[in-house]
Amino acid sequence: MAAARFAALPGRGVDRVLLMTLLPPRLQAGDQVRVVAPAQSRAMVLEYDHSRIIEERFAEMELRLSYGPHVDERDGFNSSSIDSRVSDLHDAYSDPDVRAILTVIGGYNSNELLPHLDFDLIAANPKVLCGYSDITALHCAILARTCLVTYSGPHWSSFGMRDHFTQTQAWFGRAICEESPFEVEPSEEWTDDLWFVNQDDRRPEANPGWQRLSEGTATGRIIGTNLCTLNLLQGTPYMPSLDGAMLVLEDAASVHANEFARNLTSLLQLPDAHGVQGLVIGRFQRQSGMTEALLSEIIARQPALAGKPVVAGADIGHTMPLATLPIGGQAELTVGDRVRFRVL
Repeated sequence: MAAARFAALPGRGVDRVLLMTLLPPRLQAGDQVRVVAPAQSRAMVLEYDHSRIIEERFAEMELRLSYGPHVDERDGFNSSSIDSRVSDLHDAYSDPDVRAILTVIGGYNSNELLPHLDFDLIAANPKVLCGYSDITALHCAILARTCLVTYSGPHWSSFGMRDHFTQTQAWFGRAICEESPFEVEPSEEWTDDLWFVNQDDRRPEANPGWQRLSEGTATGRIIGTNLCTLNLLQGTPYMPSLDGAMLVLEDAASVHANEFARNLTSLLQLPDAHGVQGLVIGRFQRQSGMTEALLSEIIARQPALAGKPVVAGADIGHTMPLATLPIGGQAELTVGDRVRFRVL
């Protein structure tokens, strides 16, 4: 059974509201995890086949993998038809033997599925759903339409990383298997490389830690994580409320500083953006060209963030390691002499 919890959203006087959050059951040894491809196809991923490593990792975690019937279909967009992708998602939610759903990889087109999803089915069968990047469209739509918590974290394909994956796997297990609150602390090192092309050519770098951009303390509901994907939901029935949100945002290497700035501005100009409580920004890939000075200027230009805690450099996004976070779950952020980001 899913756990239903009520959280008071921060606000002013009678403007405070109660929001119900549904938490899917935690995973246990022996549970089945269904792999689906709501964005790009597994056939594309298997051009660099690390499935043996993936299977071994899940066996070590005592979790059983199964695969949607359409995960290997591949069209001109390296994806498959809307019908195929929706069918695999619905099958995973309706199958009582499936306890969690893991996405193959991200891509560009998960938002195509939203008008075709049976949100009543999803709400009636709450399960862990984990992935990141383009899967943000599913995370946020499911939260907006069902109040069900999903998880921003590694894809199925991510588990094929032979080396430097220990921290990502530990965070994944902590978020989806354990009940207790946890703190997201900076990793000791990070990588930004095409690991799937050459597993031997890896160059981890020391992690400089948090970038403190604005001080304060706040608690809010985690909304995120991929900024450009989240912005695709503006003006649709699938956009979650930003009132009371703890924004956790990141973007891919192709998004440079000026594009990140305008995307963030667009998000924070929404009518309910005044209710944002704080912002955690994931680590930028080298190709983005983002610097701490540029990011500080971007944040300083956002009226909705004035006087609110903002921190950057989190292990969230398209570098590794990658933290697993509950989208719709509560988090507390303190930025002062030290940074504390705690998932409640």
